[in-house]
Amino acid sequence: MSLQHVYQINMRDNVAIALSDISAGTKIGNGIVALTDIPQSHKIALCDLPKGAPVLRYGVCLGTAKSFTPAGSWINESSLDLPDRPSLDALPYGTNIRPYSLLPDPPRTSWMGYKNNFGPAGTKNMLGIVTTVQCTVGVLKVAVEQMKRSLLPQYPHVDDIVAVSHPYGCGVAINAPDAVIPIRAIKNLIHHPNFGGQIMVVGLGCEKLTYDKVLTDEENIPENVLTLQDYEGHDAMMQAIYAMAKKKLEILNQRCRQELPLSELRIGMQCGGSDAFSGITANPSAGYASDMLVKGGATVMFSEITEFRDGVHLISARCIDREARDKLVQEVAWYDHYLEAGQVDRDANPSPGNKAGGLSNIVEKAMGSIAKSGSAPITQVIGPAELPSKKGLICAVTPASDIVCGPSQVASGIGLQVFMTGRGTPYGLEIAPVIKVCSRNDMKKHWFDMIDISAGDIAIGKATIQDIGNEIFHMILDVASGLKKPYSDQYGFHNDMCIFNPAPIT
Repeated sequence: MSLQHVYQINMRDNVAIALSDISAGTKIGNGIVALTDIPQSHKIALCDLPKGAPVLRYGVCLGTAKSFTPAGSWINESSLDLPDRPSLDALPYGTNIRPYSLLPDPPRTSWMGYKNNFGPAGTKNMLGIVTTVQCTVGVLKVAVEQMKRSLLPQYPHVDDIVAVSHPYGCGVAINAPDAVIPIRAIKNLIHHPNFGGQIMVVGLGCEKLTYDKVLTDEENIPENVLTLQDYEGHDAMMQAIYAMAKKKLEILNQRCRQELPLSELRIGMQCGGSDAFSGITANPSAGYASDMLVKGGATVMFSEITEFRDGVHLISARCIDREARDKLVQEVAWYDHYLEAGQVDRDANPSPGNKAGGLSNIVEKAMGSIAKSGSAPITQVIGPAELPSKKGLICAVTPASDIVCGPSQVASGIGLQVFMTGRGTPYGLEIAPVIKVCSRNDMKKHWFDMIDISAGDIAIGKATIQDIGNEIFHMILDVASGLKKPYSDQYGFHNDMCIFNPAPIT
């Protein structure tokens, strides 16, 4: 179909999205004329749609037309009835496995990182000080800011000192079944690859999250833990924090970057503030970069189950074995129950910004979200904040909320995250650098000094997914190697560590 002013992603589609604002009366092609003004990234009907007819984008049914919709009409969230969600019964596995030989070759096969004797290598060399309870955060933040000014300059090979705060630790049902999620998140944050194996945990002394719940017996020693209630007043607390930090910094300062294979790299893929272009430009480009990383031996995580739930059958078909498929079913069923217990429909996920960006419902959002996973086989499925035991492409099942998904991926050990956005967000992580990729050139022009890469040229035919995917790949390795800083790190735009806690607050 020969069309102008719009983008049709699949020849089966009976809708296309507006490349820019379309005025009523604009000729689209093939006899189609816009019947109303249609905002950029929103859908236009390419043929008459009877009431109840499937509306197709990505070759997938987004829903059915609520009423007769003539060609040239604006299709938005008020136009569609949501289809039933895919069943979790008898999901396939291993039926859509792309051989590694067919994945794109990585143009580089090594990077400069900090080798660890556990897990993946670090992309930074930082002292991470983790709290057991929110009550200690005020003291710790003041101490860290002072240490950054007076102590950190003495250790030129250490990138930063980070206070890892979180809203957990007390006033919680610590033994509730779902408490395992926040507890393992904190435990894994303590052992993050960017902290180089140096453990420093600050507690208050009366909280429910005691040291033994996040440290082994060998780790739970005076050299690694500090309890504020043990000290008489402000100065004694500060001196104790300084003294412990100084010992840790002396060890970290001896570390240096070395050339490492891609197998030592663990990356996260996330999207937020998505629009209808995200699944056309930014997410597929990140997926292409992911495929190159995976082929080179790296580990790449994609997440956001409450976004990709309507494409769960597409995810399961890429699982390499029954174990991965069964874990996927288990995690998705948990989330289904979690939403139902809160009396929330799955279509509660799309935000007002998503809808303003042309995403009509959760099905459309799901199809674009999945694109960031590329096409590689899925070697393992893990729950929120779990550590993978395999390399390759990992489905890390987390909520879709940006500020919860990010910390969950960090707790799973990512050293860097690639974040795709259509509407724009200043989101960032303090522990791991975040590369920002936008879906539209208009977004890059608007936030020219906050977005690292624009994938917008894909939609207007000036670049390919391969072109932008290569650009993302090279920036990943440059940032991981310390050669470049993404804007979020340059400005210090770092979100709080909002770990996922579905357990009761008491």
